[in-house]
Amino acid sequence: MAIEADGKTIETDEEGYLTDLSSWTEGAAKVLAAQDEIELTDSHWEVITFLRDYYNEYQIAPAVRVLTKAIGKKLGKDKGNSKYLYELFPYGPAKQACRFAGLPKPTGCV
Repeated sequence: MAIEADGKTIETDEEGYLTDLSSWTEGAAKVLAAQDEIELTDSHWEVITFLRDYYNEYQIAPAVRVLTKAIGKKLGKDKGNSKYLYELFPYGPAKQACRFAGLPKPTGCV
């Protein structure tokens, strides 16, 4: 499977996660979000950027509990809660946000 973004074909697995993490662009994130009928706002980008930074530091995509706690620490408790994150990413904050961020599927996600 693949998506078209920024004039390039980007390979994805059967669940829509990028097969080559280095091929991620903001355009790819927008295409993946559009597939889920989501228009990315500044709030979405804040979480996506957080996830990419987290992955660069720890080399792992966080599961939802870790994500919620880490976002709460960095961005404040009003954003570090499941309700807020599910409003942004209704198909699962860790799973869907990691896909948009070009990261692998988080460990512990089915």
